Amino acid sequence: MVNGGSVANAIRRVVIVGGGTAGWMAAAALSAHLAGTGVSITLIESSDIGTIGVGEATIPTIRRFYGQLGMSDAEVMQACQATAKFGIRFVDWLRPGHDFVHPFGRFGQDLKGVDFHHYWLAAHAAGDPAPLGDYSLGSLLAGEGHATLPVPDPGSQLGIFDWALHFDAALFAQHMRRFAERMGVARVDARITDVALRGEDGFIEALALDSGARVEGDLFVDCSGFRSLLLGEALGVGYADWSHWLLCDGAFALQSERVGPPPSCTTVTARSAGWQWRIPLRVREGNGLVFSSRFQSDDEAREELLAQVPGKPVMEPRRLRFAPGRRQVAWAKNCVALGLASGFLEPLESTSIALIETGIERLKQLFPDKDFDPAVIAEYNAQSAEEIERVRDFLILHYKLNGRSGAFWQACREMAVPDTLNAKLALWRARGAFVRYRWEMFSPASWLAIYAGFENLPHRIDPAAAAVAPDQLARSLAAMRRSLRETVADTPMHQEFLEIMDAAAAEGRAA
Repeated sequence: MVNGGSVANAIRRVVIVGGGTAGWMAAAALSAHLAGTGVSITLIESSDIGTIGVGEATIPTIRRFYGQLGMSDAEVMQACQATAKFGIRFVDWLRPGHDFVHPFGRFGQDLKGVDFHHYWLAAHAAGDPAPLGDYSLGSLLAGEGHATLPVPDPGSQLGIFDWALHFDAALFAQHMRRFAERMGVARVDARITDVALRGEDGFIEALALDSGARVEGDLFVDCSGFRSLLLGEALGVGYADWSHWLLCDGAFALQSERVGPPPSCTTVTARSAGWQWRIPLRVREGNGLVFSSRFQSDDEAREELLAQVPGKPVMEPRRLRFAPGRRQVAWAKNCVALGLASGFLEPLESTSIALIETGIERLKQLFPDKDFDPAVIAEYNAQSAEEIERVRDFLILHYKLNGRSGAFWQACREMAVPDTLNAKLALWRARGAFVRYRWEMFSPASWLAIYAGFENLPHRIDPAAAAVAPDQLARSLAAMRRSLRETVADTPMHQEFLEIMDAAAAEGRAA
């Protein structure tokens, strides 16, 4: 017989520290998940404390997150002034003048149990110049500024793609807040002046506020940003610094007027000692330069960013400092950290919000009782660590494969990388195959996009690919390219797509 546990031992009070994207996403998701259970959720944030708000680009998991809350794409896009994102365009990373797209979706059509990329590699070796991106609907949509919705049953692998959003992160947090408060989440506007720990076990007992109030809880969720007020400061959980692998340690961010129609992708361009992002929104653009202070001064980075922003800035560049890495554990005692409080990776592949999503999902699946069973905490921490380490490796790959000149880029090429990444690289180069670890955010198709984009091709491919005669292979590949081009030609441009989604949002409100 399954025992649901004693009512007396159940978590009754959840306290979330910090608003912003992480805090209000947690409040929204937990309030929906725990609806009807009698669990109270309180979120404490101070109106006097600003949020970081660097990331305005997401990956497709964001759509599943708000979809679970009953929100439509059209609703969220209009509420958050969002545009569509079908991939990330990398400019000048391999060499000046070179670019490629990392799309959300597959490449080509597999045949006879052999992955498509082996056939593409065979044709490439025979002199076919068509890049891998010509076989991806997502890549073509992103690269040419089109946008459309995936069809439920595409009929072939050629039609498989996904999409995400560029949005105003502050507006998204507000949207999550409205939902959470409708679900009964209580917001307290105050600063925390003290964290009281229980003497017998060191668990968090209560939070003292500058208003004089005291907020007690059973489970605390730390969304306090880089400070990590609960997990880091109060509970003393250390930080694993990864700056020896990810050399960038700061950024300048600014908003600017939008120039021209919005592209349907994020653009990241390699610069002197880092890279620049450009994210299109409805009425403005988000811009920033991520750089290494070891190789570039603040003044040099600021001027490099301002010189490359296409539209008129509407604010002064904002200086951000960070140390890439993670807390030694994401859950200690009765406290779980989400977002920046648990760790930070630069926004090169738009993973910050996705890591918040997966942290929340794990908490829902492993929601504790007041015993806080060590097995539950250990599993949460193992999954969290493995996932962020796999994302770390994926980001390092971009730097390791660069072909640029300059001291920063040379240091990135020459640095030793984690053993887990070395194993992936070795198998890819030896056989064109993928090592698959558990809890990976990026699929083999994403790794393939980066390998091929950086022209890092394997020494050997699947010998079964040779079963297709070269002339037959050439005809098949040409037919795939033609079919994809025709499909893209029949899709709306991005601006038209946004108007279609706005009309759908209006219909939804009227219904």
